[in-house]
Amino acid sequence: MLRRLIAALALSATVFAPSAEAAPKKSFEIAWTIYVGWMPWPYAADSGIVKKWADKYGIDIKVTQINDYVESINQYTAGKFDGVTLTNMDALTIPAAGGVDTTAVIVGDFSNGNDGIVSKTAKSVADLKGESINLVELSVSHYLLARALEGAGLSEKDVKVVNTSDADMVAAFKAPDVKTVVTWNPLLAEVKAEPNVTPLFDSAKIPGEIIDVLAVNTETLKDNPDFGKALAGIWYETLALVTDPGEKGKEARAAMGKQSGTDLAGFDSQLEATKLFAKPADAVSFTESAEIVKTMDLVRTFSFDHGLLGEGAKSKDAVGIGFAGGKTLGDAGNVKLRFDPTFMKMAADGKL
Repeated sequence: MLRRLIAALALSATVFAPSAEAAPKKSFEIAWTIYVGWMPWPYAADSGIVKKWADKYGIDIKVTQINDYVESINQYTAGKFDGVTLTNMDALTIPAAGGVDTTAVIVGDFSNGNDGIVSKTAKSVADLKGESINLVELSVSHYLLARALEGAGLSEKDVKVVNTSDADMVAAFKAPDVKTVVTWNPLLAEVKAEPNVTPLFDSAKIPGEIIDVLAVNTETLKDNPDFGKALAGIWYETLALVTDPGEKGKEARAAMGKQSGTDLAGFDSQLEATKLFAKPADAVSFTESAEIVKTMDLVRTFSFDHGLLGEGAKSKDAVGIGFAGGKTLGDAGNVKLRFDPTFMKMAADGKL
């Protein structure tokens, strides 16, 4: 999963980036990176599902892989792409904080065990007091640690965070001086497989907080609602295959696994740690819930406290976040991130 990298590094390069040109058009492009919850997009492109729904609405949709997660968001923020796969936290701290009005048009899943803390010495989160912890700083791993410490009556001041790249995490954990790491699958599975280690905390204990979405430029979506309809149609037709217990489902998941560097068993294992909203009605319910508002309040608080809302941000209210029913967090006059269930609801109601 390359999605969880340092958002702060990207922010400085994108905070003054222009938004994507918003005007009625016929051709669109979305960017994706490797993560279990986003593999349906390339599969849909390869299998003809993207073309089927794009043709229905008389448009063209290109689905493009970017090898670097942060770079994909940078390029979206700069206007090269109309949409991008990313987490709720990164949607807030990169495009939204950078001034690009962005809408989560597909709320696909949340991490339900794909992210975790593993230690060679500690037997509980409370035991981490005074310890050094290796993780990708200012990523959702950092957020997960903060939430775990909070639940144990500790804070980040009680530990030392050691910034470690995801590429080095497994090797670092093998070193005798590294005792505890926070990481994500498939790296999490590798460190958990080491002898004499204890999993201390994982994202299943903060369900619904690390959310994976497809986000698009709000103005582009407003001017081109057929783009949103096609995306919803593509997504839910593909998810029907992902969740199919028969041979068609196995074939689809095996293809997604192969494209993401694993096999069917590995892909299914990652799916088990993912709360996938396979039915559009479930995605709508989650997106319209009071819980997502509470989650984004936690996320924006963490983001502001760590300087991720931009140098000019005076408080966590600097960047407004919009939700279903007209609810907002922060500056209602500067809403730059929106969770809009409109097109998912159309799918649920059979109106695509």
